[in-house]
Amino acid sequence: MTLSILLIITYIIGSFPTGFIVLKITHNLDIRKVGSGNVGTLNSFEVTNSKKIGIFVLFVDLIKGIISIILAKLLIPNDFFAAVLALNSAVLGHCYSIWIKFSGGRGLATAAGGALVLSPAILIIWLFNWVIMKKISSNIHVSNFGATIMVIIFSIFFSEELNLITFPPAEEGLIFIFSISLLMFIILTKHITPLKEIIYKN
Repeated sequence: MTLSILLIITYIIGSFPTGFIVLKITHNLDIRKVGSGNVGTLNSFEVTNSKKIGIFVLFVDLIKGIISIILAKLLIPNDFFAAVLALNSAVLGHCYSIWIKFSGGRGLATAAGGALVLSPAILIIWLFNWVIMKKISSNIHVSNFGATIMVIIFSIFFSEELNLITFPPAEEGLIFIFSISLLMFIILTKHITPLKEIIYKN
């Protein structure tokens, strides 16, 4: 019962549509209908051309992930699976928010916030690979997709090592692999459309 309540709460936390609300208040715009239509940091910045708005949206979305992990640790202490499921739920809420007809952002900021508290190494791996991908491809969506795939690969081949620097660690390597892969999969679902657009343009 506690886990079910936790997942409901973290979904609601994650589903708070930061970019949508901020642009409605500041510019009377529906972010879903301008720019890329993505309810996240990058589109918020590109549509408004405001670094302050972009940073604010990024900060709030990061906090959603951080709060989700902290809440999980308080309600179900020393349980990796509960914590990572809470983060998955928050990212799912961010990507598919019930408040804006299940649209949302791409989940990266919320996932990053949670990873910062739960498994900083995962965040470092993602950022490292993103920098490499960005040098190979100048397109940010390709870089996001590639870095996310690389996290799955690293999680599979280095699950034991990564689990040692996860707080709390997973009970088994397979649980670590499954949980992190599920988190990355949610993020990947939001990159299918932009990748299709890139392919069709070429």
